[in-house]
Amino acid sequence: MSDKNGPGEDGRKVVGRNRKARHEYQILDTYEAGIVLKGPEVKSLRAGQLAFRDAFARVESGEVWLYNFHISPYEEANRANQEPDRVRKLLLHREEIRRLEIKTGEKGLTLIPLEIYFRKGNAKVLLGVGRGRRLYDKREKLKKQTQDMEAKRAMSKLR
Repeated sequence: MSDKNGPGEDGRKVVGRNRKARHEYQILDTYEAGIVLKGPEVKSLRAGQLAFRDAFARVESGEVWLYNFHISPYEEANRANQEPDRVRKLLLHREEIRRLEIKTGEKGLTLIPLEIYFRKGNAKVLLGVGRGRRLYDKREKLKKQTQDMEAKRAMSKLR
């Protein structure tokens, strides 16, 4: 992983994470996709002006599209700014798109953007194939995390 100040050991500079995604969904598989951006959207992303809100991706006629992903307008761009919530195309290999189409065709599976980052100057999206968690699943996960934390604290006090 890397921090917001510079690229990490894997060459990625993360500009945004969808923190709610791993809480709301059980992530089964991940894919890295390029994202088609226009003009000042890149500068806005580099400045961290983005919001995931209810962002999701969908496979339509052999292409993958990202919906509800907000990139704030870049102040210095004036007329060149794009619509902040426009639908953006994602770039994947044909075989990956076919696999995603099959997976998301299953009942209850969806594509969720997990991270936005830059690798070698190109904007990338980490997509997760996820199944929505029910309320009791979320509670069980939080309970297990709390128990693990308490066990670690108890073990560290014994040493």
